[in-house]
Amino acid sequence: MRNEGLGSWPARRARKTPHRTALIHHDTTVTYAQLYERTTRLAHALRDRGVRRGDRIAYLGPNHPSYLETLFAAGTLGAVFVPLNTRLAGPEIAYQLTDSGAKVLVHAPSHAGPVSGLPGATDLRTCIQTGAAYEDALSAAADEPIDETVTPDDTCIIMYTSGTTGRPKGAMLTHANLTWNAVNVLVDHDLIADERALVSAPLFHTAGLNMLTLPVLLKGGACVLVESFDPGGTLDLVERHRITFMFGVPTMYDQVARHPRFEDADLSSLRILTCGGSPVPTPLIAAYQRRGLTFLQGYGMTEAAPGTLFLDAEHAVAKAGSAGVPHFFSDVRVVRPDLTPVDVGEAGEVVVRGPHVMTGYWGLPTETAGAFADGWFRSGDAARVDEDGYVYIADRLKDMIISGGENVYPAEIEDLLLAHPGITECAVIGVPDATWGEVPRAVVVPREGAALDPDEVLASLAGRLARYKIPKSVVIADALPRTASGKLLKPQVRARFGTNYSVKDNT
Repeated sequence: MRNEGLGSWPARRARKTPHRTALIHHDTTVTYAQLYERTTRLAHALRDRGVRRGDRIAYLGPNHPSYLETLFAAGTLGAVFVPLNTRLAGPEIAYQLTDSGAKVLVHAPSHAGPVSGLPGATDLRTCIQTGAAYEDALSAAADEPIDETVTPDDTCIIMYTSGTTGRPKGAMLTHANLTWNAVNVLVDHDLIADERALVSAPLFHTAGLNMLTLPVLLKGGACVLVESFDPGGTLDLVERHRITFMFGVPTMYDQVARHPRFEDADLSSLRILTCGGSPVPTPLIAAYQRRGLTFLQGYGMTEAAPGTLFLDAEHAVAKAGSAGVPHFFSDVRVVRPDLTPVDVGEAGEVVVRGPHVMTGYWGLPTETAGAFADGWFRSGDAARVDEDGYVYIADRLKDMIISGGENVYPAEIEDLLLAHPGITECAVIGVPDATWGEVPRAVVVPREGAALDPDEVLASLAGRLARYKIPKSVVIADALPRTASGKLLKPQVRARFGTNYSVKDNT
């Protein structure tokens, strides 16, 4: 077998455990033998449509077997998979398709509208809608094995992550990056072949795909795919499928814990609860401990595929608030600007190195060079290390806002706000929110003579940004604090217009 990448996984699993269940979606069950056959047929169908090694294949839709079939089919051909966030607005989708140069888009019927409205500037040659058209394509395709040469160092996925420049950047993750990340999960989570994972976190996010689904499929377990998260539905699925492993952000787990059925639901099958996106609050840890369950927390980033730090169950309480220690095949340091290690308790920047770290940003050599220093990827996140080597994330140097597990970068929103005819200056900050952890707030300075309406300002962003990126409040200010050189002082903006500021007083 010349394929050493993810595209060979279905074939390798089919020869070991052909009759074991790989995927469950509603009433549909897909065995590993069926996954291999369907992936092979899809690869032939894509090749018949002109796809060759190195070409980009995009996918737009909620969690579904066709998502993973498209991923593996792309890997079979040596093509590159481009997952698209279903929450993005049309212009954002068009940008990522154009930037990646995707030739084929596989999409769910639910997104037929946005797809039909994509501008002709994209390089798309073919769109395949899942459902009848997708199944017809598979039925008509050959099922002979495809033995394309694919090396571990070939790019497997371009996964977009927002950047401080206001434009998303495509992190290039190789087959080796994804494999080593999966191995880290197998080692540190003690996965077994009988694992049954509940995949309600979106597969277009690196955590749902790389920290949950791919490790389970590598081990030969089963993944129950769910289009969207629902707290009551989660309890039902855990009981029905005897779920052993699940991932979520704190908000998801909190909603489950607050559900009326939580105290009485049968959760005896659960072995592993992993959580990311932000630290798990101590009361939430206690609520699950009362049910005999403990969280495994971690810290990561798309550029690291994403596993970087891991806090095991043994230290979940004693080291509460910590992101843990490096994964087995991961090296992490907290350093000063000159890359020397910080002292215990001293703040510094998190840098990471390992076989799971990306090769760079798609089409952005300058940004790639700036992201690495002496072989270490610079996260832009500040942290402290305790005397035992446990890392505590202290702040986000890149001003990123984490809202319900979604990364929101102010610069992207600020660029659009500055295009508003009535706004001359703006700053977007994160403010606490009981449901989402934090949400964006826009602080805007009107142009001379303009009378800004906060509701109209927010309405101007509709359809141009994903809804979770649109600020939940607007503050109209006379001026923004800046240095003598004109640099915006974000800490002062947060201090003045953040947590303790009443929006009603100024809008």
